[in-house]
Amino acid sequence: MTPGQRAEARIAELGIRDPQDIDVEAIAADAGVTVRYESLAGCAATLVGYGQRAIATIRQSPVRGRERFSVGHELAHWELHRGRSFRCRVDEPVLNLESNVVLEREADEFASHLLMPKPLFNPRVLAHRWPSIAQLQEIAATFQTSQAATLIRLARIDTLAVIVASYSLEGRLWYCAAKQVPRRWRLKPVLDRDSFAHELLTRGTPTLEPRKQSADAWFDNDEAEAHEVLEQCVPGMPGKVLVTLYLAEAAMFDEGYDPDSRW
Repeated sequence: MTPGQRAEARIAELGIRDPQDIDVEAIAADAGVTVRYESLAGCAATLVGYGQRAIATIRQSPVRGRERFSVGHELAHWELHRGRSFRCRVDEPVLNLESNVVLEREADEFASHLLMPKPLFNPRVLAHRWPSIAQLQEIAATFQTSQAATLIRLARIDTLAVIVASYSLEGRLWYCAAKQVPRRWRLKPVLDRDSFAHELLTRGTPTLEPRKQSADAWFDNDEAEAHEVLEQCVPGMPGKVLVTLYLAEAAMFDEGYDPDSRW
């Protein structure tokens, strides 16, 4: 099984049918991991184990979603990578998104599926045609997950044709696209001045509902000017913006294959 499948199997074994019942500390305890919260300096989390027991020490955070994700991540290391030593991992999946460290990405996948299992997460996505920022924030609140982690899960669950990304004025920081999004659509490395995201970073104006935007504001493809996407964006960390792009036009899936495209 993949890390995500193992996490969702655990949720099924525990008979959890409501997001409010995903008590990540209790799930960890059931696996032999005691969770402690401390004011760690320069370190997001540590995991120390011996035999069938372990202690996960998590850095206290005002964002409950970050704490929960860290617990899920350390539990993943215990379940998937027992016998190895881990220390000072990040507490947000976006910071591991472009990592080449396979074990960290596996732990993030496990944590994401544990906190937002598909049978519980997907119906809440499908309740909205193209979820707005407010609706996505409501989903995040329901699952007690951070905004960024929820957006990444939205893309990876592949229910909607969506790309989520983070930019600063210097350029793209990370992105995640649903599998159904054709790989030929090449996201620009630097924000276009016509994008709503650029307006947010320069004028402080968020776009909280999906709004039509010319696709050539986001993609390098020659045919982009013939299409529109739905864009919305909110502030991320200081100086950064979180962007959600929905590919709502069926024609964007019908264009010819571009052998030079790269995600």
